[in-house]
Amino acid sequence: MKAFCNQKDLLNALNITSKAVSQNVTLPVLNNILIKTEGKEMFFAATNLEIAIKYHLQTDVRNEGSITIPAKLFTNYVSLLPDEKVELNLSEALTLNIKSSSSQTKIKGIHPDEFPLIPKTEKETTVVVSAKELEKAINQVVFAASLNTSRPVLSGVYFLFEKGGLRLVATDSYRLAERKISTKKDKESERVECIVPARTVMELGKLIQKNTGEVEINISKNQILFVFGAIELTSRLIEGKFPDYERIIPKTSKTKVLVGVAELELAAKRVSLFAREDSNSVKMSVTNDGKMLLSTEETKVGEEKAEISITIEGENNKIAFNAQYLLDALPTTGEEKVFIELNDKLSPIVMRPQKNTEYTYIIMPLKI
Repeated sequence: MKAFCNQKDLLNALNITSKAVSQNVTLPVLNNILIKTEGKEMFFAATNLEIAIKYHLQTDVRNEGSITIPAKLFTNYVSLLPDEKVELNLSEALTLNIKSSSSQTKIKGIHPDEFPLIPKTEKETTVVVSAKELEKAINQVVFAASLNTSRPVLSGVYFLFEKGGLRLVATDSYRLAERKISTKKDKESERVECIVPARTVMELGKLIQKNTGEVEINISKNQILFVFGAIELTSRLIEGKFPDYERIIPKTSKTKVLVGVAELELAAKRVSLFAREDSNSVKMSVTNDGKMLLSTEETKVGEEKAEISITIEGENNKIAFNAQYLLDALPTTGEEKVFIELNDKLSPIVMRPQKNTEYTYIIMPLKI
């Protein structure tokens, strides 16, 4: 293998594929990135056996070949090189020689035959979505997935593909987030559902941050593949049935409040300082005089009562909830105001942005 490429392009490729690398003592090759030259392209791949990331780069290839190189060492080394042309040359002793104008080094690798075969995803269902919309949906949903792996289906994000649309849903049984986005190309009109590990979804959100194009999503029985630009992200799916979440979303409300996001977030942050000793329990009270009161019980460090001006429809109401669950969701709304809907102290709080009706967030109540 012999190829020439720009330092910035090489570093970008390594940074992207490194996201699928995790420290593995049992299988050292999983700590490595597979590098292969073929035709006029250099291919990069990494996997932790749950997710796999592939990247391809147009470059000046003189000889074809492949090797796996320690991801952390190689990435750190390339990041310290000047922004100029870099030569990669593979010797027979499984050693990658890296040359720049001011340096020359050798990094020992592992034979590419030891690198796990990344299964090819059979394209049973294919849809295309806007990268920008998908990123926003991920940010609004993924934080609500459970960190507890005792119920695997709750540790992922539920993807529901329907005619012309896609729903992303996550819940840890204490709160739930749902976001609907439209699909641009739908080759399958039937309903298709799957559960994608939350870690995969988080990495996907990071990778598409600066992407203004489209993301092609391919779903098969056990895998899902996301393709955008020069990147391919493959992930296993979580087996099991996602809960019938729609039945817990209240269809009506006795009280509907319109409140500013910034004001509510600041008030919730102040109150939560005193609520930490009480499981983050905060009381919300809304009244027909256009006031919302957030308060805590008196704790060892003190207490807080925060009042906010609101627009209210319906009757006076009050409820207790975990303040952190509200603070997790408010920054993701992307709007100045949100609707908060209440029924009674035993029913979930429903929050929706004022303008975007495609996002729904609910918080289960605490005992008053």
